[in-house]
This record gives sequence, structure tokens and C-alpha cells, in this order.
Amino acid sequence: MSEGKVVAEKKKNLGRIIFDNAKKHNAMSKAMWDQLAEKMQFFDSDDEIRVVVLEGAGEKSFVSGADISKFESERSNIDSIKEYGFSVNRAYQSLQHALKPTIAKIDGYCYGGGMGIAVCADLRICSENSSFCIPAAKLGVGYGHENTKVLMDLVGPAFTKEIFYTGRRFSAEEANNMGLVNSVQTQADLDEYVAGYVEVMVCLLYTSDAADDTPCV
Repeated sequence: MSEGKVVAEKKKNLGRIIFDNAKKHNAMSKAMWDQLAEKMQFFDSDDEIRVVVLEGAGEKSFVSGADISKFESERSNIDSIKEYGFSVNRAYQSLQHALKPTIAKIDGYCYGGGMGIAVCADLRICSENSSFCIPAAKLGVGYGHENTKVLMDLVGPAFTKEIFYTGRRFSAEEANNMGLVNSVQTQADLDEYVAGYVEVMVCLLYTSDAADDTPCV
């Protein structure tokens, strides 16, 4: 069976990060966490890239969390657990400290580590059929203070407690109401809406590099 991977694509000023493990709803293996950090570093070093969009392969999931089928091989002892945690934190930090604006384009499941990725992005735009969940309590997985604080800074302590204590799924509407996402779009309109955001951001953030005096619209 083919392993999942994180793909980087470049189109003019746009960098795309694609989580490609569709058979497992884009669940993240340790290798994929490492690849995410590497791809973000690559875009940071590319002066032509102005905005980075992160998205999942297929139409069912952004990222459904960690690939728990690999826990036996990737988290089998204390040393491997520490190494796995280092890979995850390095990936999160590559987003938190990215030199280019980042947008998480969420279509479908955004669970566990997927929410971790999304909240580290600058903006989150989702389709109306997306859902959000951190099932850490159900899996016996702990979250560090630093990553929890990123979520709390975004939605506040009350919603953060509800997310962690209940482990339940939140709808796109609920995510929007708590401030987890910036906008909810229909699945049919999501691509066009995000593309419009990218165009505006490139225009407004980098007008000094423009080749002409065409105003941003």
C-alpha cells in the first residue's frame, strides 16, 4: 500500500501544500509531519511565493488527525514518542513562524492534528460540510501547553475546554460561531472564494512589487 505524503506545488506567487493520504482521510504519519515542515521551509526560502494555501486531497477531508495505524511502529517506546512529538511540533512551528501568509482551506474532516495544523495557519476558510474535533481524551493522547494555547488564543478558554473535554464533533456553523474559522462557504464555491482571497492578499500585501499602477479591486 502506498504511503501518504505531503505535496508542494507552486503556481506563480501561490504555494500549495496538499495532504495526500486520501485512503485514510489524509491522516498524518510521522513522515508527513516531517514533510510538512520541509515544504514550508522550502516556500519560506522562495521569494516568488507570496501566499501558501494548505488543503487535503479529495473532497472528504482536510486532515483527519494522526495515522493511528502507525502508532505501534512510530510511538512504540519513550524515545520514539519523543521523536514523534518533535516532528509534530516542528511542523506546527513551521506554520506559526512562516514568512508568508497561510490559509487553511478546509473541506471535510478536520480532526486532531488537522485542527492543530489549521489553527497554526493565519486564516481558515471551510466548506459547509466540514466538521471539527479533537478526540484526544478518547484516545488517551495528551496535548502540550504551547499547542493548546494557540487554540485558546483563537477561540477563548470556554470553547477550548468544550472542545477538549467533550471530544465531540463541531459543525462548520459552530466553528464559525466560536471564531475557529474566518468564513464558511458552499463546497462548490470554496475553491473560487479562496482563490479570490489569495488574489486580494497578493495585491494588497505586495503592491510595492507591482509592475504597474493597476489598483487592487
